[in-house]
Amino acid sequence: MRAGHDHTRRVAAVILAALVTAVGVPLAAPAAQARPSVSAEARTPQDPAPAGRDRHFAVTWAASADRQGAGPADRSYRLVVRISAGGNALRIRLSNAFGDHPVTFASAYAGLRRQGAELIRGSNRRLTFAGQPSVTVPAGETILSDPLPGKLAAQSDLVISLYVTGAEGPTTGHGMAMQTSYATAGDHAAEEAATSWTDPISSWYWLDAVSVETSTAISSVVTLGDSITDGWASTSDANRRWPDYLARRLQAAPDSPVKGVANEGISGNKVLADGAGQAALRRLDRDVLSHPGVRTVLVLEGINDIKAHSGVTVDDLVAGYRELADRIHAAGKCVVGATVMPFKGWSEYDAAGEAVRQGVNDWIRHGGAFDAVVDLDRITRSPYDPQALLPFFDGGDHLHPNDKGMQAMADAVDLSALRCDR
Repeated sequence: MRAGHDHTRRVAAVILAALVTAVGVPLAAPAAQARPSVSAEARTPQDPAPAGRDRHFAVTWAASADRQGAGPADRSYRLVVRISAGGNALRIRLSNAFGDHPVTFASAYAGLRRQGAELIRGSNRRLTFAGQPSVTVPAGETILSDPLPGKLAAQSDLVISLYVTGAEGPTTGHGMAMQTSYATAGDHAAEEAATSWTDPISSWYWLDAVSVETSTAISSVVTLGDSITDGWASTSDANRRWPDYLARRLQAAPDSPVKGVANEGISGNKVLADGAGQAALRRLDRDVLSHPGVRTVLVLEGINDIKAHSGVTVDDLVAGYRELADRIHAAGKCVVGATVMPFKGWSEYDAAGEAVRQGVNDWIRHGGAFDAVVDLDRITRSPYDPQALLPFFDGGDHLHPNDKGMQAMADAVDLSALRCDR
């Protein structure tokens, strides 16, 4: 018996930097037990407080949910995400916010990626929901998993594998992941090999957040934005969106209590009007304020309102920014505003839109609604043509920064500005 225990400890040591299995702790109730549906308590998006007063949950990864195309039933999804902050007792949030029918997650697992769809051997562990191995989520609702015992290292490639049944009509997910995930027919969620995962996909489905338990001294920042925050024109499968660069900076900063980064960008999103996702004003509660452990919100939105030739004025956008700031402050969180970046050369550019951008940026810099300002316009514009992106940062369409531009944006954030005195 002692030899068996020694072997277990040696295996656990190999994966200690990521998930540490607690020997003998039951991970799920027997599969024969009844499958739960989501109770009113489970539907609450906020995490309950952990038992220790010096510990809390903090969001370490997120992707804004939106309405996606119809999803086939009896299908498994292997979703690859790079977390930011490390911690214990990971929890995932599954969303059916935009579905028209209930969806059943018949099994769910969390593991660590080795490469592609292959997981590190021994890392894939079952997730449960109110002690059960499966759960049915009604249309319009979300659910949190039970905490999974063990430690998750910062900057881990976490893999959530879901076996989904009963999916009808539109699904809920994040369309532009800039990350390859995988799908397959049937239930393969428990498998660690890549053999069955033959269908690469470029979106995240159902999964919209991951949180970990950490010290109450540690907190997270949410980046609320559009395609620039979503990472368009950055290199796929490389985690080079500007929030990714910011997460690496925060991990390397020993004096920063802000370690988690939740990327809530949606390509094409606007502050004021629905379209590509719900407007920032409509999705603020679900995509930002519902996450645990958030200390600060960094807002980079507005270019899609401006360039759409919709007649949006400076006053219109200022009113939208003020409402965002007021609601974030009312929730007890800091808010940092970012100036709107140049877009000369983009097909919708014109002098009227540029005048609105300049007026909006002047208000962001001097209006006083934000606790701090990141002047991304100044950082990314060309010194020879201030209405245009610096060519070295231009991803090719004169609107979206490339990898170097994304890194420059993250480097422009004063890390001390992410921890105001509220």
